[in-house]
Amino acid sequence: MGLTARIRTRDGWAVSHAVVTVTNMTGVQVLRAEADTEGAVRDTTPLAPGAYTVIVTAVGYAPAASSAIVTASGRAEVGTVTLARQGGTELPPPGPWTVDPAHSGVAAVAQHLGISSVRGRFTDFAATVEIAPDDVTKSRVEAVIKAASIDTGNGMRDTHLRSPDFLDVERFPEITYRSTGVSEAGPDRWTVRGELALHGVVRDVDLDLAYLGTGADPWGGTRAAFRATTELHREDFAMNYNQVVQAGIAAIGTTLRVELDVQAVQGESLPAV
Repeated sequence: MGLTARIRTRDGWAVSHAVVTVTNMTGVQVLRAEADTEGAVRDTTPLAPGAYTVIVTAVGYAPAASSAIVTASGRAEVGTVTLARQGGTELPPPGPWTVDPAHSGVAAVAQHLGISSVRGRFTDFAATVEIAPDDVTKSRVEAVIKAASIDTGNGMRDTHLRSPDFLDVERFPEITYRSTGVSEAGPDRWTVRGELALHGVVRDVDLDLAYLGTGADPWGGTRAAFRATTELHREDFAMNYNQVVQAGIAAIGTTLRVELDVQAVQGESLPAV
């Protein structure tokens, strides 16, 4: 007897904080139940036979309504109710996520001689993501990058980038980023506001973030993928070195395009594989 239902997101994840309200045809509420941690609703309160309206709500999601017919058994089987995030944008299930460095990339692209680009990447970094359960805008990101791990594929150039002319890794061994807020920027797109500490200078830096999807991995875990980009100006972080070649063209551009390809594993730590 009673009500049974499963509350899920559009990509199949449980909505554990959903509330199900049942009203009769006169609009009177006859039952209210909350979903458990698996997004399931199992209420044993018997219902009188007849037609009812079932309304499912959850903070951060658009409400959903459907009709239900209760038979003589007093049971209402609503089945699976799918909720869309408010505004139509999606994110992974709430909770902690740990970035997997082996399947992620932190790259920076600078213009060289005004005609081509040089790409570098950092090979040693760690990051965590916390997806807030009730208000996605309260989600958090923290990252630490070892500055000395810069790799452009050229040893002489990498040594110069580690020197006081650029990253000065002896004095500033770590680059850190801590988010201060998140806002929607469109379907599956977000703006992450945060503070970047680089070369001894802290600046506000926004990331243009795209959520690419979530799925199972071969080791029994769940992974989410993101791509984020931003632009930095070297002079904002007191890296003013440059060599000017003919016609006043700088050897290395002052604008850096940062590209982040992120794969995160659900949980507070990476699995031992």
